[in-house]
Amino acid sequence: MASFGYLGLDHVQLAAPVGAEAEARRFFGGVLGMSELSRPVSHRDRPGLWFSCGVQELHIGLDPNFMPSKKAHPAIRVSDIGALQQRMKQAGVAFRVVEEDVPGATQVYIEDPFGNRIEFISRREVEVDQA
Repeated sequence: MASFGYLGLDHVQLAAPVGAEAEARRFFGGVLGMSELSRPVSHRDRPGLWFSCGVQELHIGLDPNFMPSKKAHPAIRVSDIGALQQRMKQAGVAFRVVEEDVPGATQVYIEDPFGNRIEFISRREVEVDQA
């Protein structure tokens, strides 16, 4: 059997209602500051948008049977969770902060304009008990 290794996630896709492109651009591009990516020709006939999220991508797929995801969600690692919180406050985006639910981490939860849950996480180095 051939061996392989995991390199990380390439992208995560969130769903949005059909016709939501402008609102998705405003929120993911404007509020969150993600850069919109050009989609390959093979995807241009499919409704949706792609955004850069560090070395990964966040894809927004438009679905005529859209239902927001309240439990399953992406967790996006950020370098400065305080700056993210400031940005959310300035944009009027409601958020919830959770400290130390994950050891050494601060988590911020929001909902996108379509009701999808999104987590942002910032981790610190934590000593691990070797006992």
